[in-house]
Amino acid sequence: MLIRLSNTPRDYAWGSTTMIAELEGREPSGRPEAEVWFGDHPGAPARVEDGTGRTLDDVLGAEKLPFLLKLLAAASPLSIQAHPSIAQAREGFAREDAAGVPRDAGHRNYRDDNHKPEVIVALRDGFEALAGLRDLPATLRLLEGLGEAASPLRDRLDVASPDASLRAAIGWLLSGEAQDEVDAVIAAATTAAVPGFTAELAVARRLADAAPGDPGIVVALLMNLVTLAAGEAVFVRAGALHAYLGGLGVEIMSASDNVLRGGLTPKHVDVTELLAVLDTTTGPAGILAPVAEGAGILRFAPPVSDFALLRIDASSAGAVPLDGPAIALCTAGRVTVRGAGGAEISLEPGQAAFASVEESPLQVSGGGDLFLAEPGATPDRAPGDAVSAP
Repeated sequence: MLIRLSNTPRDYAWGSTTMIAELEGREPSGRPEAEVWFGDHPGAPARVEDGTGRTLDDVLGAEKLPFLLKLLAAASPLSIQAHPSIAQAREGFAREDAAGVPRDAGHRNYRDDNHKPEVIVALRDGFEALAGLRDLPATLRLLEGLGEAASPLRDRLDVASPDASLRAAIGWLLSGEAQDEVDAVIAAATTAAVPGFTAELAVARRLADAAPGDPGIVVALLMNLVTLAAGEAVFVRAGALHAYLGGLGVEIMSASDNVLRGGLTPKHVDVTELLAVLDTTTGPAGILAPVAEGAGILRFAPPVSDFALLRIDASSAGAVPLDGPAIALCTAGRVTVRGAGGAEISLEPGQAAFASVEESPLQVSGGGDLFLAEPGATPDRAPGDAVSAP
């Protein structure tokens, strides 16, 4: 099965009014266009372009894709957030179901029972993200540079017990009981100059303009700031705090919509549940380098079995074996994909197709870039070993 897919951009307020339209070569709609989902997730399943009006979940039936592929275009910061592990998601989903919380309720934390690790690959230079918690000694240097205003927060952070002290400090900042201290740190961060942290303080000023007084601005000061060039990627593991600040990228994740927010949002913030799933391990952001896999193929393979993402140069790739059911998304030029059964689809930027594993290997030709989402490797299956649809 090789079928063309499409979907309507989601109009989240943080979305860009121009980036996706520019990629697709059309006039902007005038509305924010934040994400285009290519998958079978029930929140916004992709449409199958075969004239039947069906969506991809209709076609796949009981089979479910383990991943969700998206185009993401952020003109302003997303909320600071973390996602649960699979054990946490199963427990939380069952708990909220048992409590009778409607699955579409604004205060519901767990909309499904899956985890949500994710990878985003920048399509343009300058994609900005906050990803993970910075090493504590560096954070203490930043807070020291903010002077007396930051001393209440600085005093709560202990290099001898970074995990516990960061968890407690984040809970305190988001509790609503520290607003005076939050305001003082924001005021200092938006006026101070601290050597080595120019970019971080510039982000703090932008966040303060976008969300005045939000405690997430101070949480952001505890996080790694990364700026990706086109083709670079960051991996966000379960429990890691993160927020995308701006840019255009291709995002792949486990098929889930579970989000625990930690600031920079008017939406529901459940501090207790966020702290329960939060991974406070400190260290650099999870930059994910691709591995070359034959001519014209780069594989982004995070340590999860749900997904991997290939970036394919259509001018040189040729035959591309599939590791399972796959979604191909063109992001530049014009690319033709031809399945083993003989079906052929030409794709332009922003257009996508679904291929079942029976179409392996896909013949990829043309001149442009193609991203291919597929299941990831497992301990008993290396990349290139085909599997059946899940």
